[in-house]
Amino acid sequence: MLISKSFDSGSIEIIDAKDPRDIRLAILRDHESDFYQWFHFRASGVMDEPCKFTIERANETAFPAGWDSYNVCASYDRDHWFRVPSAYDGESLSWDITSIYFAYFVPYSMERHLDLIADCSLSPLVRSQVLGHTLDGQALDMLEVGHGAEGRKAVWLIARQHPGETMSEWFMEGALERLLDEDDPVARKLLEKAHFYIVPNMNPDGSRRGQLRSNACGASLNREWLDPSMERSPEVFLTREKMEETGVDFFVDVHGDEALPYCFVAGFDGVPNLRENRIEQFRQYRRTLSELCPDFQEVHGYDADAPGTANMAMGMNFVADHFDAVAMILEMPFQDNHDLPDSEPGGWSTERSRHLARGCLDALLQIIDEI
Repeated sequence: MLISKSFDSGSIEIIDAKDPRDIRLAILRDHESDFYQWFHFRASGVMDEPCKFTIERANETAFPAGWDSYNVCASYDRDHWFRVPSAYDGESLSWDITSIYFAYFVPYSMERHLDLIADCSLSPLVRSQVLGHTLDGQALDMLEVGHGAEGRKAVWLIARQHPGETMSEWFMEGALERLLDEDDPVARKLLEKAHFYIVPNMNPDGSRRGQLRSNACGASLNREWLDPSMERSPEVFLTREKMEETGVDFFVDVHGDEALPYCFVAGFDGVPNLRENRIEQFRQYRRTLSELCPDFQEVHGYDADAPGTANMAMGMNFVADHFDAVAMILEMPFQDNHDLPDSEPGGWSTERSRHLARGCLDALLQIIDEI
């Protein structure tokens, strides 16, 4: 029996793995951070042998409520992933299976990210650009999609500010697949009206290191937008620098929520210089998406900030205020969507993330002339 984490996004602490029927583990903290919830590990020498895995102290992680009704992701080949019935007793998370790879959600490796950038760059609609480099020396990739920016709305999509929220890059894969389909009428019409700037992975270092929420020095990037620096948050610094060059009309920051079992968006109600027409355009987009996409809803989500109380260090709030843009955070669940659950053992999936992206583009087309 061998438990290993020495691979892209691997992360786990081994407490005791001597007995396959009682493998005890714990989740590691992000580097220089108090956040922890992500895990991804390989179990070797367990084929055809019944195993019980227990993650201890799960109640001490960043989002303990997220373990209720949660089922772990598992794979034999790292390509096809499925959910395993899991039990949370208020302290520990456990499951029984004979499998090899386990993760909090289906991983999106940096190798797949590089393949995504390379594949998209072959399209005549795409201009690939490296905005700069991270603290670990990785490239911060941006894909510019369209027929040219002149006379078109500037649409920015970013994902994985929190690297453990891997469903957000699966979402980006779905969005890019649709935008680059030259036979798709929605994509064709959108690209007549908008020019897209897409950062599929805002946090390459946290992604490769197997962290939930932080970059290489422990910064939570979605709290760095007011005053980023190349020393602490180059990912945000470089993205903001590019935004100053292009402007922003519409901005979506794609995330996953550990505890809320729904798809929803949060808006910029609390920014100090709130313009009523912009917040109404946000609400119009939310209503439209709810009508077009059964996986999306408007009832459950975060409470709106009171006027003037927004945290301006968050990307959504900074972009809405600084660029007078329609901006939002889009959240998907780690658990299942309770409004439209899968068969047991249920859980949000990569395929549903990709389909949600298509629905978001449908909704954008309906309101693009208004923003």
